[in-house]
Amino acid sequence: MTPSVASPAPPAATRPRRALLAGSAGNFVEWYEFGVYGCFATVIAAHFFTPATQAGGGGAGPLITTYASFALAFFFRPAGALLFGRLGDRIGRRPVLVLVICLMTCATTLIGLLPTQATAGAAAPWLLTLLRALQGLSAGGEFGGAVALMTESAPPGRRGRYGAWQSFTVALGLLAGAGTAALLATVLSPATLHDWGWRVPFLLALPLGLAALWLRTGLVEPPGRGEPPGLVEPSRAVTAAAPGAGNPDAGARPTAGATVRAVVLGIGRITGWSAAGYTFLVVLPSYLQSTLGASFQEALIATTFANLGFAASILPAGTLSDRIGRRPVMLCGALAVALLALPLLHLLQDPGTSAPAKAAALVCAGATVGLLAGPGPAMLAEMFPARVRCTGLGVAYALANAVFAGCAGLVITTLTDLTGSTDIPAYYAAGACALSAAALATLRGDDHLGPLR
Repeated sequence: MTPSVASPAPPAATRPRRALLAGSAGNFVEWYEFGVYGCFATVIAAHFFTPATQAGGGGAGPLITTYASFALAFFFRPAGALLFGRLGDRIGRRPVLVLVICLMTCATTLIGLLPTQATAGAAAPWLLTLLRALQGLSAGGEFGGAVALMTESAPPGRRGRYGAWQSFTVALGLLAGAGTAALLATVLSPATLHDWGWRVPFLLALPLGLAALWLRTGLVEPPGRGEPPGLVEPSRAVTAAAPGAGNPDAGARPTAGATVRAVVLGIGRITGWSAAGYTFLVVLPSYLQSTLGASFQEALIATTFANLGFAASILPAGTLSDRIGRRPVMLCGALAVALLALPLLHLLQDPGTSAPAKAAALVCAGATVGLLAGPGPAMLAEMFPARVRCTGLGVAYALANAVFAGCAGLVITTLTDLTGSTDIPAYYAAGACALSAAALATLRGDDHLGPLR
C-alpha cells in the first residue's frame, strides 16, 4: 500500500530542506554585503564622499554622508517589499526570489567596480547611491519571499526554528562580511586596503550570488503556493479551511484595513530588533573607531564577537519559541537590551576593562538581539494570511528597518557629533526595545500552536 503513494512523496519530503537552503542562501548574500558596507564605511567615506581638498580628513561629515547613503538603501526597501511582495503573493515565491537575488548580486558586484571620486568626480557618490537604491529594492523583496517560503514549508511545530534560519543567515552574512574585512586588514597593508583591497569583498558577492541562484532555480513552491489545488496536502487544506483559521483561500478575504493594522503592529513588535541589531552588529565598527579611537582591526574583532553572540542565540531562541511561544522569548530579549545596553557600553568605554570582559560584553549584546531575531520571522508570518503574507510581513519588516535600522548609523553618528555623548548608541537601542516590549506584550500566547492562515 505504500508503493502507490511513494512516487509523489520524495518531492514533498525534500521540499522543506530545499526551501530552507534556497531562502537562506540569498539572505546570506544580502547581509554579507550589508556587513561589508558597515565594516568599510570609513574607507567608503574617504573614497566617495570626501572632497579632494579634504583627502586627509573631513571630520564626521563624510562618514555621516556615507551613512545617509546606507539609510537611503533602507528607504527603498518598503518599495521593494510592496512591489516584489505583491508579485510573490500572486505568481509564487520562487520567481520573485530568483529575481531579487539577481538584482542584489549585480548591484553588489558593481559597487566593487565603481570609480571613486578621485576618478569620476561628483558622479562617483551618485553612482554608489544608485546601486544602494537597487540593493534596497531587492532586499525589500528578499525578506518577505524568503520568510514566507521557509515558514510555509516548515513541518508542524517547527515554524519558529525554520523562520529563525532567516535571522541565522543574517548573522552568518554579517560574520562573513566582518571576517572577510578582518582578513584583508590582516594580510594587506593599510595603504593597499585603502587603495583597492576594499573592493574584494564586494566582488566576492558574484560567486556567492550565482550559488544562491542555482539553489533557487530548482525550488518547489510551498503547498498551495503556485501549485495546482490537487497537490496541496489534504491535511493542510482541511486545517487551513477550518472555522476560525482565517485562511483567505478558504473564503475569508483579508481586508485592506486589517492588513494595514497588522503591518503597523508588526513594525512595533520588531522596532527593537531592527534598532538594536544594527547598533550592535553593523554600526559598532565605525563607532569604535570614530568615537573611542579603536583601530580598524580592533573594531572588526569587536564586531565579530558581537555577531558570534548573535549567531549562537538565534536558532535556540527560535526553537524555544516553538515550545513556549513567541511572546516570552521576544519580550525577554527586548527587556534585556533595554536594561543592559548602557552598562555593556560603559564596559567597552572603560580603558580599565580587561579584553576578556569586553569580549563577554560584546557576546552578551549580540545574544540579546538573537532572542528577538530568532522567533521574529515566524511571529511576522503568523500575523498575515497566505494571500497577503509576502507583502504584509515584507512591508512591516522593511519599514521598521528603514526607520530604525537604516537610520541607526546616521542618527548615532550625528547625535554623537552634536552632543559629544558617547552613550548615544545605548540610548538608541534601549529606547527602541522599550517601545517594542509594549507591542510584543500584545502577542497571544498560543499563536505558535495553530497552522498558518
